[in-house]
Amino acid sequence: MTRSLLIDGHLDLAYNAGLGRDLTLPLEELKERDPLAPRQRATVTFPELARSGLRLCFATLFAAPRTPEQPGYTDPAGARRRALAQLETYARWQDAGHVRVLRSRAEVRAHLAADSAPLGVVLLMEGADPVRGPDDLAFWQAAGVRVIGPAWGRTRFAGGTDAPGPLTPEGKALVRAMKDLGLTLDASHLDDASFWDAAELGVPMISTHANARALVPGNRHLTDEMARHVVSSGGVLGLVFHSRFIRPGWQEGNPRAPLGELTRHAEHYAALVGWDHVALGTDLDGGFGAEKTPQGVDRYCDVWRFVETLPTAVQAGVAGENWQRWLTHHL
Repeated sequence: MTRSLLIDGHLDLAYNAGLGRDLTLPLEELKERDPLAPRQRATVTFPELARSGLRLCFATLFAAPRTPEQPGYTDPAGARRRALAQLETYARWQDAGHVRVLRSRAEVRAHLAADSAPLGVVLLMEGADPVRGPDDLAFWQAAGVRVIGPAWGRTRFAGGTDAPGPLTPEGKALVRAMKDLGLTLDASHLDDASFWDAAELGVPMISTHANARALVPGNRHLTDEMARHVVSSGGVLGLVFHSRFIRPGWQEGNPRAPLGELTRHAEHYAALVGWDHVALGTDLDGGFGAEKTPQGVDRYCDVWRFVETLPTAVQAGVAGENWQRWLTHHL
């Protein structure tokens, strides 16, 4: 195929830098000195993203909570410190010419029209615990954040993945304030009860990286009704490239899910809402590496192998034009 515009709805760039990965290196060079190897096999660096043709991505501020498997924050102040450190990472990268933080639809249009430009990034906060409260949203908006997912697991705002529950009173106040400021809600990771609470408040939604629950059970994924609602608010659905989110019952150590099974998620969403609302949200190197990606995706450039499994007429839309349309009309 002739490679078209490529936009990714979800990459944890600064989070990986915080774990000691130097994303300015060529991918093979990073692999030689990767602090997360061999447990996670890296797929993302800036040279690799440039080689793939990626023009723009939603790049996260992801403050990971402490779990038995990983260190992380234990209180809102700790979450805020981690997110601020990642914000500073994006600022340093921008100063060095590796990225360009995009804050408006006009900036997105200008960036995509440029013949040569660094990677464009739209800042997405994944898990809202770094936000002190509704009055703090203006600070994060001024810093460039344009999308917020209230949950990852449970936060003080919302129930999330494997942590059922509604929006808390503080969460409802946060979502109302997001709506008033024109910020978009990322529905990825929201538990059903929290999702529908947010829906009732009328905040615009996207789903940067969540697959179809009709194919893989669990509240990490969107029901058909949720997917329809996201699209009814003007949103787009990003597909995530983790085998556990592609094949039901997949466990670490199993053979990686075939690319065709990810294609089934795309086809399922398309049957619900149309191909114009299906896009990429790969989450590559988002706490996992090539050992858990679909078969054939061993580095970021291989994302095109998935795109090529789709009907020819919709490939350009899924690769980037559907996110482009959303960004240039709603950011």
